[in-house]
Amino acid sequence: MSDDRSKGRSVPSGRLARLGVFGRMAGGVAGNVMAEGARRLASGEVPKMGDLLLTPANAVRVADQLSHLRGAAMKLGQMISMDAGDMLPPELATILARLRDNAHHMPPQQLDTVLAKEWGKDWRRGFAHFQAHPIAAASIGQVHRARLPDGRELAIKVQYPGVKDSIDSDVDNVATLLRVSGVLPKTLDIAPLLAEAKRQLHEEADYLREGEMLARFGDLLRGEPQFLVPALHPDLTTPHVLAMDFVAGVPIESLETAPQALRDRVMGNLIDLVLREMLEWGLMQTDPNFGNYRWQPETERMVLLDFGAARGVPAETAHGYRTLLEAGLSGDRDAVREAAVAAGFLGPAAVVAHRALVDRMIDVVIGELGKAGPFDFGDRAFVGVLRDQGIDMARDRSTWHVPPVDTLFVQRKISGTALLAARLKARVDVRSLAQTYLERDPG
Repeated sequence: MSDDRSKGRSVPSGRLARLGVFGRMAGGVAGNVMAEGARRLASGEVPKMGDLLLTPANAVRVADQLSHLRGAAMKLGQMISMDAGDMLPPELATILARLRDNAHHMPPQQLDTVLAKEWGKDWRRGFAHFQAHPIAAASIGQVHRARLPDGRELAIKVQYPGVKDSIDSDVDNVATLLRVSGVLPKTLDIAPLLAEAKRQLHEEADYLREGEMLARFGDLLRGEPQFLVPALHPDLTTPHVLAMDFVAGVPIESLETAPQALRDRVMGNLIDLVLREMLEWGLMQTDPNFGNYRWQPETERMVLLDFGAARGVPAETAHGYRTLLEAGLSGDRDAVREAAVAAGFLGPAAVVAHRALVDRMIDVVIGELGKAGPFDFGDRAFVGVLRDQGIDMARDRSTWHVPPVDTLFVQRKISGTALLAARLKARVDVRSLAQTYLERDPG
């Protein structure tokens, strides 16, 4: 999220206006491809299209244009940058990280129009104070601080106009860009993934639903001293406005300089929460964006925010992870491979074509899990090995495989939590945490 005061910019809400941004994006990328291709040819290289597309110049252009569009287009970019994690080349990862950190906000006039539509033209009379500049701006909405006449402090999330109506076309436009660019093989069927992405984004744009999820997680975590979930204000919540208690906190990244023991405890709590969501509750907040966590130094509590991406975890998905965890902790390479295919992580074609490479990657993971003591997320040496081997497999586009949608969303949360643990250089006894849940009756 961003609180940069210089980034007020109206959201393109009409279909043609948004299509125009996509057109400029595609044109700019094409121009960069031609320029880079000419430069490499002049230097005696024979460039590949993939190398020409995945350049820092194109990543900057796409990140900036998606930040302007906001909505589903920006959300998809955020998901790609977060999900790819350590598997992206460092230069591109740094640039795409801008999508997690930067968003333009609505100018005051556009904000007033939105709130007048939701609350009526005299909406300001209901507040003792309403801060016009947002305290945070993200892909689907921006957050304002407000105070009621009785002194209660609220956080008001206001959805960008046109975002919900543009979800389907935004997803289709992003998919078209990926297809036309050649980034995705023509044989890869991403239709189910696109349909689920649209469904998920429509749910995230429904603030009444998010309010229900906020209240539900508040109930689930009531009495847990390590977590704090803001209380919902249903009287001010509409499909496009979400009202909740304002809860003070600092960015989770501020813990980077905290004592090792505190970082370990915080990440142990978060990893335990992921396991609980997946294997016990069957309900998970699947958006691991760092901005969704805040830290209260005075109370040493983690504030959990943004439940728009909360979704049920089907029993078969939880079972697949349970089986995979059991195999990994047992150190059985064959069992891990079979469980990964059964859960949809690996496609059978990839295992047949790249058996030795798959087994080497499994051996790396098993070796890390099997080490005595806490897992050191700050030691990233093994990630480079996995990245190199993963890239070797990815070059064989004929074996590309789309995992089940529910697995993708759960894995997004797991990967994002691991990235945060790496950022904080935490040391967590993941093995013991996992075994605690594996020993419980899944029923």
